[in-house]
Amino acid sequence: MHTFALPALMLAAGLLVAGCGTPAPSAPRAGAYSRLSPEQSSDIAIHALGLVGTPYRYGGNTPEGGFDCSGLIGYVYSSRAGVAPPRTVAQLSGFGAAVEEGELRTGDLVVFGRGRPTHAGIYVGQGRFVHAPSTGGTVRLDHLQSRYWAQQSASYRRP
Repeated sequence: MHTFALPALMLAAGLLVAGCGTPAPSAPRAGAYSRLSPEQSSDIAIHALGLVGTPYRYGGNTPEGGFDCSGLIGYVYSSRAGVAPPRTVAQLSGFGAAVEEGELRTGDLVVFGRGRPTHAGIYVGQGRFVHAPSTGGTVRLDHLQSRYWAQQSASYRRP
C-alpha cells in the first residue's frame, strides 16, 4: 500500500472528465448491501485519503496497478469494511440507500451523471471527496463545490 502526503487544500480548476473507465458490468457480489458503522465509514474515508496520488489506470483496482473510479471504491470498501461493492459506476448508482446532500457523512459515495452515471468517488467530509478522475491523472481530493464539480449532476449513496 502506498501512503502519500496530503496537501492542505487541493482545488481542481477546469478538470475535464471523460468518464470513469470500467470493464463490462458484473453482478453485485454477496454482502454488497450491509450497513456500515460510523467507525467503518470513518476508516473508509481515511484509507481513501491515503491513496491520493496513486496513478489512474482504466480497469485498475489496486494501489500497485492504479485505479479507475469504481476500482478505487471497490478496493477501499473491501479492504476496510469487508464490503464488496459492484464494479461499475452504473451499478454503484443503485448501491446502498440514497441520501440527501445535507445528510452526507464520511464513507458515503458520490455518483455523477445525468441519467447515465459516468463517475464516482468517496465522500471524506467537509464537502470533499476522493476519486480517480481520468487517464494521465492520479487519485485526488476535490471539493463538491469546486468550479467543475458544482456544475455536475450528483447523487449520494450510503451502503
